[in-house]
Amino acid sequence: MNEDCLKLTTYFGEHQRVGRELLSDALHDVYQRHGLEAAVLLRGTEGFGLRHTLHTQRLLTLSEDLPLVSVAVDTREKVEGALPEAAAIVGKGLVTLERARMLTGRVGPVTLPQELAEATKLTVYCGRAERSDGAPAYQALIRLLHDRGIAGATAFLGVDGMRHGARRRARFFSRNEDVPLMIVSVGDGEAIAAVLPEVAALVPRPLLTLERVQVCKRDGVVLSEPRALPETDDAGLAVWQKLMVYAGEQARHGRHSLYIALIRRLREEGAAGATALRGIWGYSGDHEPRGETLLSPRRTVPVVTVLVDRPERMRRWWRIVDELTDEAGLVTSELVPAFRAVGPELSSGGLDLAAT
Repeated sequence: MNEDCLKLTTYFGEHQRVGRELLSDALHDVYQRHGLEAAVLLRGTEGFGLRHTLHTQRLLTLSEDLPLVSVAVDTREKVEGALPEAAAIVGKGLVTLERARMLTGRVGPVTLPQELAEATKLTVYCGRAERSDGAPAYQALIRLLHDRGIAGATAFLGVDGMRHGARRRARFFSRNEDVPLMIVSVGDGEAIAAVLPEVAALVPRPLLTLERVQVCKRDGVVLSEPRALPETDDAGLAVWQKLMVYAGEQARHGRHSLYIALIRRLREEGAAGATALRGIWGYSGDHEPRGETLLSPRRTVPVVTVLVDRPERMRRWWRIVDELTDEAGLVTSELVPAFRAVGPELSSGGLDLAAT
């Protein structure tokens, strides 16, 4: 199956509740009731939101409400069916909608539409325990993408989610083999299209999405500045922009890890929010894939920093990102057609898709 889909992403706090239930559980209960094809709940390692309160795993006193990111994907009809119920329970946080192409079942050669030909973001949804030639499938997938010249790829392990319409969540005292895992990769559109059949062959029941993306910077070299986007579409609906910075945890700017420097500087300068997500395996640029091992569980893992804002404000944040990624990092820009931020006595944006 190859069809249009929507990606629904929600950024919120780990302790946020809906009545007596955690928001994370309530959101994925909604996705379960609507039978969404795929969803992954990711725990952030550092970030801040509209109130500019820093939450980080690095300091015990600031680690009590870490950022969470929930990503759900299915056809436009099914996501729009779940959206009113999901959005209604998010009393504080950020919700975005993005367009994508979804591939499931048998995946053969793909001809990309013109908007995906320049650069494409490929996301693969699979399970933690899936294997290929005796190795974890996610490591085999990332090795394949690296060998085919794809610019970067990162595997994120979920703690809850959906796989092919079935709920899968991590539990204590369990191997959690069915916990969903999400691999995000970015590269030249033609190269991504060429590798799709090989990617699908490594996963028993592949579920892939393709999205339009712009690669702005790679290993300290500016390839192109983020495109200047209009503030609204022809109907007056707001347009938003997303920057993502992919780098290893060992990448540094000055005395700090790059992602820590990014979060700190963006917070100091007044950005509306940013979230850093730690992966378990991956690479960016020409670096070899690496990640968690028994001997080095943290220092070499990939970390992705995400920032969403209006295009006018994003020009300012791009200058900060450009300054701090002077030696390392893969930086991408994406258009976000729907964005809603909710906080104490504050509501911004909406979830009607802008025409783009």
